[in-house]
Amino acid sequence: MGQGASGFYRTIWRWHFYAGMFVVPMVFILSLTGAVYLFKPQVDRWEERAFHNLDTRGEVSPGEQVKAALAVYPGARFHTYRLPQAPGDAVLIHLGLPGNGKAMRDVFVSPQGKVVGALDPDRRIMKIAHDIHGQLLLGHRGSWLVELAASWAIVMIVSGLYLWWPRGRGMAGVVWPRLKLGSRAAWRDMHAVTGFWVSGLALVLLLTGLPWADVWGSAFKAVRGEMGWVKGEQDWTIGGRAPGASASADEHAEHDHAAMMAGNEAMPGMDHPAAMPGHAMHGMQSVSLAQIVATAKGEHLAFPVLVTPPGAPGRFGAKGAANWSVRSDSQNRPLRVTITYDPMTGREMSRKTFADGHPIDRVVGYGVAWHEGQLCGWINQAIGVVTALMLVTLSVTGFVMWRRRKPDDRLGAPPPPRASRLRPLVPVIVLLAALLPMLAISLLALAVFDRLILPRLPRLSQWLGLQPA
Repeated sequence: MGQGASGFYRTIWRWHFYAGMFVVPMVFILSLTGAVYLFKPQVDRWEERAFHNLDTRGEVSPGEQVKAALAVYPGARFHTYRLPQAPGDAVLIHLGLPGNGKAMRDVFVSPQGKVVGALDPDRRIMKIAHDIHGQLLLGHRGSWLVELAASWAIVMIVSGLYLWWPRGRGMAGVVWPRLKLGSRAAWRDMHAVTGFWVSGLALVLLLTGLPWADVWGSAFKAVRGEMGWVKGEQDWTIGGRAPGASASADEHAEHDHAAMMAGNEAMPGMDHPAAMPGHAMHGMQSVSLAQIVATAKGEHLAFPVLVTPPGAPGRFGAKGAANWSVRSDSQNRPLRVTITYDPMTGREMSRKTFADGHPIDRVVGYGVAWHEGQLCGWINQAIGVVTALMLVTLSVTGFVMWRRRKPDDRLGAPPPPRASRLRPLVPVIVLLAALLPMLAISLLALAVFDRLILPRLPRLSQWLGLQPA
């Protein structure tokens, strides 16, 4: 390897090192929480195990079940009714509690109309895993950190593939590790080989996660709107918020109660038909919850199936709609269907399937379903677990390699080349910065730090390994 090539290799190595120093702790956390979230349907089912296999004799109407839930939580508002997944399962009635407008409760009601338990949706296992994975429990600001880590993880993978490239070597140490050449070579090979095998899967996970990110997702939404690539409402959040919410909006947009009608009196949703609030319908009678539930069961939609009454907050806390809504909220996005019904006649008003969305939305939907491990059943989950384990292996081996060679008085970065070798990287850096706004922002911040702050802090510069050897 010539001197110029050696200098360029060292430059890439330094980029890989600094990217890894920031990314590795995040990759470790996101891999573990992501692996857990792959099994959301199974974990949710286990968490609700006490509400399964109930006696079905003496079954009451859905309206009576809702009344039972409201009786336990006076002043609460009825949001959705989730159909049971199997005979003998309790129904889940999602209520908005009175008070500050954010507290919610998942109330489980037996077929006989008895409340058998309740869960706080914000404290459920998968909700906590989801919030750690997407926001580090820090709200939308945590989403910025996750997006920044994802952006630099792409830099880490691209630079790692360059360092891995065989350059005339055999397959040993490239496709499989050499474990008999001593611990140093074994750790290096485990890191490099694992990185090669996981790189494609990791890039897919990173790219399919970007539409949820705050900065990238907002920019993507703006581009779609400008290009006319929008058809219907967006089916995923941005930075943990509703697609149309601002950064100052309530992070629990799906908990917005403002759209609820005042009081539950005469609310369509009870089994005793009553005139729609605020509408003189000349004696017409509204459709009952029992009728809509019966119709929803006949559709055989993918679980979970949610029935939303007129006036209740819609998707992501949207203003209450005028019609009944029956929605399959399956994590396998291609299976999702939303049907609306006229509250007076029960006539189907609209039907939206995954295929009705814009092609861009369908591509994102397939990506989201894969990211969550639900697109191809257990195969998708198995590949997700293997990917997470390999990313954890990368994190551990990278940390061990760093600790083994780190001097006591310095960070341990690879020594910089005597001459700058960044010119060949400029097109790649510009392309990545254009596609990843958080990467561009961080590069600008690093440039300012390097030019204005580091010259005043020579000891820090030496510790970081930014002075030539």
